[in-house]
Amino acid sequence: MRFFSSWRLAGPAGVIGFTLAAVAGGIGNPVPAGAVTASGGVAARPVSGTPQLVQTGHEEIVRQLVKCGGTMYAVGKFTKISHGGKTYARSNVFSFRATAPYSVTSWNPNVNGEVNTIAFTARRGCADAYLGGGFTSVHGTKAKNIAEVSTKTGAVVQGFGHNANGQVETLLGYRGHLLDGGLFTSTNGHARSYYASLNPATGQDDGFLQLGISGNIPNGPTKIYNQQLSHNGKLLLAEGNFTSVGGQPRQQIFMLNLTGTQAKVTGWTSPEFNQHCIAHESFYIRSAAWSPGDSKVYIADTGLHLANWNHTFPLTGLCDAAASFPAAQRSVSHNWVNYMGCDSLYAVAADSSAVYVAGHPRWSQNANGCNHKGPGAVTDAGLQGLSPGTGKVRLNSSGSARYTMSRANADDMLRTSAGLWIASTNRLGFSSCGGVGGHAGICFLPS
Repeated sequence: MRFFSSWRLAGPAGVIGFTLAAVAGGIGNPVPAGAVTASGGVAARPVSGTPQLVQTGHEEIVRQLVKCGGTMYAVGKFTKISHGGKTYARSNVFSFRATAPYSVTSWNPNVNGEVNTIAFTARRGCADAYLGGGFTSVHGTKAKNIAEVSTKTGAVVQGFGHNANGQVETLLGYRGHLLDGGLFTSTNGHARSYYASLNPATGQDDGFLQLGISGNIPNGPTKIYNQQLSHNGKLLLAEGNFTSVGGQPRQQIFMLNLTGTQAKVTGWTSPEFNQHCIAHESFYIRSAAWSPGDSKVYIADTGLHLANWNHTFPLTGLCDAAASFPAAQRSVSHNWVNYMGCDSLYAVAADSSAVYVAGHPRWSQNANGCNHKGPGAVTDAGLQGLSPGTGKVRLNSSGSARYTMSRANADDMLRTSAGLWIASTNRLGFSSCGGVGGHAGICFLPS
């Protein structure tokens, strides 16, 4: 689960679960490639009129936002969406126009449980969507945790197997594969634990991922949680709870080379990923993003503080922090770390101007405070824009933080050529983004 803990990506988010450049850019027939390369920054204030979650008295969430053609697709845990003064009953999945007036479509797959992730593949373009999560029924059809559905009718596509024996956390279309991560040990009758590559037509395991993922950090099950494709479409990052991948020691995050007939674990790693945060966080690197040009990896962390923290400052480790690492395929050390002062981050995105991180922080550059503002900290709630080179907060002309949103936990961000889409909860009734109300669950900052 990406929320209701100390806090998405989804892989998340990370895309966090979906990074086809052609789709994110709006082409109707997606061609698998890497993440969108965007230049410049985004506006500090959101556009008006996007759909939002209806406050029902229960904490609800948009887990992931994906664009295909001229339509945005939103998944998560919710029952009602409002737009233009109207309320729409939607069970955990809905779609809306990607440009003004952002009207909600009639599409309603009516999934009976939380949907963590949605993906598209080149096989069917935007005609069909793949859903993953924790559910047993889609559009009245029995489907366990995974399904392919028509984006016209919402009906389950029967030719694609729809049975995973554990929750699906992240899906990603890559060339002729659907990359599937989660807590499962079997998908459509084939035993493959936690990370599988499926044939997009049948749902059968195609053997592209044979990584032998195993082990776990205590207080949490083994799983793949989030994944992100590089801009050049050759490398992939995956986050989750594990200690061994492809016969190599890996914790929190690993990098795959996708260029062969089978994906292989690269030499990219860091001893910093092996440091443990507080015990109730089984893993803490929830999301990652590639820099333009794929030379750096940015990560967003939860975890509060190191498990063995001696209560002195400045903070160390990678708990409740954003960080930059070289993407070289060897053991590396961080370029910079920005501490949130014991407030969590769950999503990260990047363009040539900024590294965007979000969760429920109150401050940035707060290595000298834990649940209080320490010396040198900058007040910056919810969403932050950081300098790619230094990790310091991007400021506006008045010297205050340029970006902000309410402290509702942002769980996913998608940088398209048009701007930055943010998916979040309506936690504690929060709905503000950039100082503007009416954005519960969804906020769009245009380029």
